[in-house]
Amino acid sequence: HLILYLDSWFQVGFVLTTGINSAYVLGYSAAVMIPLGWVGGVVGLILATAISLYANALIAKLHEFGGKRHIRYRDLAGFIYGRKAYALTWALQYVNLFMINVGYVILAGQALKAIYILFRDDHEMKLPYFIAIAGFACGIFAIGIPHLSALRVWLGFSTFFSLVYIVIAFVLSLRDGIKAPARDYDIPGTTVGRIFTTIGASANLVFAFNTGMLPEIQATVKQPVVKNMMKGLYFQFTVGVLPLYAVVFMGYWAYGSGASSYLLNSVSGPVWVKTTANIAAFLQTVIALHIFASPMYEYLDTKYGIKGSTLALRNLSFRVVVRGGYLTLTTLLAALLPFLGDFMSLTGAISTFPLTFILANHMYLVAKGNKLVSLQKLWHWLNVCFFGFMSIAAAIAALRLIAVDSKTYNVFADL
Repeated sequence: HLILYLDSWFQVGFVLTTGINSAYVLGYSAAVMIPLGWVGGVVGLILATAISLYANALIAKLHEFGGKRHIRYRDLAGFIYGRKAYALTWALQYVNLFMINVGYVILAGQALKAIYILFRDDHEMKLPYFIAIAGFACGIFAIGIPHLSALRVWLGFSTFFSLVYIVIAFVLSLRDGIKAPARDYDIPGTTVGRIFTTIGASANLVFAFNTGMLPEIQATVKQPVVKNMMKGLYFQFTVGVLPLYAVVFMGYWAYGSGASSYLLNSVSGPVWVKTTANIAAFLQTVIALHIFASPMYEYLDTKYGIKGSTLALRNLSFRVVVRGGYLTLTTLLAALLPFLGDFMSLTGAISTFPLTFILANHMYLVAKGNKLVSLQKLWHWLNVCFFGFMSIAAAIAALRLIAVDSKTYNVFADL
């Protein structure tokens, strides 16, 4: 499961909130606001918040469907549709988690590079080197933390680190914005380019708020499960989104269309303060990656019968080989194509849209079919069709952006 041994709705809401305020928030000023501008960005973020709350609520309400609890997304899909849907949902989930992890390794590498540049701006060390170091650190952490239950104290650290870089990024951006001359808020690019970047930014919007792991989180909530999960979701999508909004809007206000894809590269201020923010972003990213990689680790541990002492030679060597191999692949892809905004777009397109929006609406339609009036059925079908179209369009846009960036930069680019 994504998170283990949680009880109250507040604990779940807190975990969901720290999830959306991961180091990814440092990229949204560039990935969301620059392609959409003030009006599109603000309206888009608020709409994405409301739509994500609605879609997650549909899934939450199906948790006890058919007289049993569904503790995994794939179990729910399999129960409603059958074996093929079980396999497809599982595949989509793991693609989603893998892509999120690629993004985390890129972020961790950017944080390390930002620290290096603060002290030695000689360009001898390139971004791919820092991505490799970040991947190695994630590997050591993955081998040292055998189960998600062992993460308990680290979740507290994760929240603390999030607060550190969010507060520092906000305050330094505010200070820069007050002192800066007039900024350019025009949306860059040609007409065709703008169309593609706008569609790509819409995928980034939904990526910001969704993990594709809601039933797994809900499995840990105490009774009444649905009622408590809804409280957790309301907390996530009200209080929980405020830090994200604050950093994204402040970053765009301060730097306009010149905002960096990693906001801490744009801010100016004391070296020790910026170093502290980057260290916090790096450490939070290592912890967050482990959370999103854990479902894969636990599946493999179960499949190969890894039980007993975590320090037993077989268990330890299994973690070194399997988790090390998984993170080596993740790190290689991150270093090969370190275009963070493009990866967020592609993840949103090929897994977040289908999992959180298309599947949620259609499952609700099938499950509650006879109880819904015609207007409600029409509404859910409209959602299925609209998000199906958006998923295809966003995938094309994201692949085009990666292709364009790959032509502009060499592979293993030093961004």
